[in-house]
Amino acid sequence: MEIKFSCSVCRLKFSAATNAERVSCPRCCALITNQPLRGLIGLLGSWASLVSSSSLFKTDNSGDRVPVKKRAVLCGVSYKKCKYELKGTINDVKNMKDLLVQMYGFQEPNILLLTEEQSDTRLIPTKANIENWLKWLVKNCRSGDSLVFYYSGHGLRQPDFGNDESDGYDETICPVDFLKEGMILENDIYATIVKPLPKGVTFHAIVDTCHSGTILDLEHIYDKQKGKWIDNNPPSGVRKQTSGGLAYSISTCEDGQVAADTFALNSKTMNGAMTFVLIEAVRGRGQRNITYGELLDEMEGRIEQAKRQGCLGGSRILTRLFGPNLTQKPLLSASEEFPVYKREFKL
Repeated sequence: MEIKFSCSVCRLKFSAATNAERVSCPRCCALITNQPLRGLIGLLGSWASLVSSSSLFKTDNSGDRVPVKKRAVLCGVSYKKCKYELKGTINDVKNMKDLLVQMYGFQEPNILLLTEEQSDTRLIPTKANIENWLKWLVKNCRSGDSLVFYYSGHGLRQPDFGNDESDGYDETICPVDFLKEGMILENDIYATIVKPLPKGVTFHAIVDTCHSGTILDLEHIYDKQKGKWIDNNPPSGVRKQTSGGLAYSISTCEDGQVAADTFALNSKTMNGAMTFVLIEAVRGRGQRNITYGELLDEMEGRIEQAKRQGCLGGSRILTRLFGPNLTQKPLLSASEEFPVYKREFKL
């Protein structure tokens, strides 16, 4: 059974299933609450505003509704009650949201949080939900937009049978239901949120997971030791470009490395190590902007310091699992080469 909706933004009239808690206008992408259904299920909590009709639009000085320029999807997967449960991902998402709001001018209604704590089932980080909200993030984006995708959770790799990965593996992220529904491959992530980016749009992915170095399949990787960009184009010769926009990825570690949770650096809560040091590095500059190169230096330095102090991993879990030589170095990749110590990191 379907009911009729009228979009408050573009006035389009359309129909949608009555079991949909929120529907997206097929013309302007505004998100509209199914009020009759909402009355039955009660209030959906403080984060309901994140997917309201204001998520993609704001009112300018003349009273007109115009698209917002900054929006983000922040995803934290904890895999509750599983033997591979992660403790710090919910904290990571909340801390990243605070960073976007306090340091980069994002508005809370334009930041979508996907965690297992959400009462709205559409905000649970399942494979289907993550894929749908990534499409929402980039849909109808235009010049001047700044988009952010953040992920904290498990990541894996599997053999590449398409000859389109220089390392011979496809990197993946693991939704909460990945054992049943499967992982999300980097090829799919690229096709969904990188390839469609039009000219003038800036996109950042910050990925705190194992084997995450080339998770966006971007063509250029910055080799910090050599101080130069290296080619990440696939052996097949297929170009993996945007549609004119700029895409950046800062990932926890190289494709063959593992990431760590930590109680480190005077934090009393569990956090992803990379997320924690990135936020600390940015906040440590105060109002002074930090370049991409300086950010990598700060992050790597803080991780090395924490390792020397025995902070990474909290108790002794990581030492028992991986030994004393655990390596984790943040990696920068991009859709174009640029001077990393001159271009400022801005979200």
